[in-house]
Amino acid sequence: MKNIFLTCFVVLVSLNSVSAQEIAKGRVYLDSNKNNKIDRREKGIADVAVSNGKEVVLTDKDGRYELPVDDDEIIFVIKPSEYNLPVNDKNLPQFYYIHKPEGSPELKYKGVDPTGPLPKEVNFALWEGEYKEEYDILVFGDPQPYTEKEVDYFDRDIVNELEGVEGYEFGLSLGDIVGDDLDLYTPYINSVARIGIPWFNVYGNHDMNFDVEDGEYADETWEATYGPATYSFNHGKVHFINLDDVIYPREDGLGGYVGGFTEKQLEFIKNDLAVVPKDRLVIVSFHIPTIYEGANPATFREADQKRLFELLIPFENTLTLSAHTHMQGIFFVDNKFGWNGQYPHFHYNVGTTSGDWWSGTPDQQDIPETTMRDGTPNGYAMLRFKGNQFTIDYKVARQEASVKMSIWGPKVVPRAEWFSTEFYVNYFLGNDSTLVEYKLKDSEDEWRRMSRVKMGDPFITDLRSSWDKSDVLPAGKRPSNPEVSTHLWKTGVPKGMPSGEYTMLFRVTDLWGRQFFGEHSYRIEER
Repeated sequence: MKNIFLTCFVVLVSLNSVSAQEIAKGRVYLDSNKNNKIDRREKGIADVAVSNGKEVVLTDKDGRYELPVDDDEIIFVIKPSEYNLPVNDKNLPQFYYIHKPEGSPELKYKGVDPTGPLPKEVNFALWEGEYKEEYDILVFGDPQPYTEKEVDYFDRDIVNELEGVEGYEFGLSLGDIVGDDLDLYTPYINSVARIGIPWFNVYGNHDMNFDVEDGEYADETWEATYGPATYSFNHGKVHFINLDDVIYPREDGLGGYVGGFTEKQLEFIKNDLAVVPKDRLVIVSFHIPTIYEGANPATFREADQKRLFELLIPFENTLTLSAHTHMQGIFFVDNKFGWNGQYPHFHYNVGTTSGDWWSGTPDQQDIPETTMRDGTPNGYAMLRFKGNQFTIDYKVARQEASVKMSIWGPKVVPRAEWFSTEFYVNYFLGNDSTLVEYKLKDSEDEWRRMSRVKMGDPFITDLRSSWDKSDVLPAGKRPSNPEVSTHLWKTGVPKGMPSGEYTMLFRVTDLWGRQFFGEHSYRIEER
């Protein structure tokens, strides 16, 4: 039998160095009847990657693999593009085996039950799939409910409009699945299951077992619920890597958590990417952004960011996804942030489904307004793939798909005043490559550029101050204070116009060449 440890694309493992470990053996096979066991006529699949979270090996011609494991390990299959993963009755992918003979330590929230001795074989089923180079996925940032009532907000605000949706291959939530109460995993899972597509989840800083002294056990409830917090899979011409990037407790003597990766994770990424063709788009998803304009650099370990970037540089097409900030931003990462590739790296910090932590005044449906601190309404992202290229769209919760921006401007201005009143356009997916222009409706004027500004969205400033000026305590949770928006443009109201009613048109051209339009009506009056 071919020795899979000598395959040119796999990691060499010296069994002498792991004498204290066991060897997991098994097969990856095509589960034709989807009964999760190898039947006589079901064959193994060759050249499929399998990992223990550090080493990565490829199956031989019969679908067989071998991997070293210790007494706290998760073995998982890395799905090839042309196959599907089995899912359970809640649409959670089933691609892993937990080897934890003694189970999890006793914690506030339940961890993994004792798994007992390592089975003779740990086999992984794959379902027949279709290789697609063009497809769409859904991406959620921070659902983060702290109570069952907030799970209900999420369910009615986000999931209701997606129940039974068609045209998406799978979904991905980017951490802070819940807000510290890990018992809320179950109602969250039940809610997302209604969407009806396979759903992957990323570990966040509010998904931890906080009652641990050793960070090794901070993800015990996560593992019992979702499996590994670091894993990968392929779909079409895209390789997805989902990472736990929460270091807790910190290793620098300070309290709390910090963003970063362990040595084991970095080894996994290196070994995983060694078997990925260089023409693939590589998407690395995690919760805490490695970079964010204006963010405290102490929130992510710079050395870990640098090592991740070094591993990604050989791939021409790369994208990292994060959430955590409860703001939205698209960034082109260059050497200022430690990226030394030929082209800038693309990072998308995704707006959150919970918006501003489910804050604000409830509407007629008793759902909070919860607009984020940078002026982005709560909602979710959609990634569309064509080969190794992608486009991004953002859908505002419970609004028409055409809602791409908010516009702030006066309702009435005095004629012939020397000072200028201003219009603001917040294009929710705006970035360095976005062009925002304006002109008066029904005029022969040319389109004129608006100026990009880095400041708080005046809508958010006004909204927050209305809470402080109110003589009556408003319903709901007080919103957070405004933060600098990275996707805001402004221009002055044209001067010298006669009294009358006017409508200003606004045109956004984004980095993919898409154009979106908005308008704002106002009037000019004599004093």
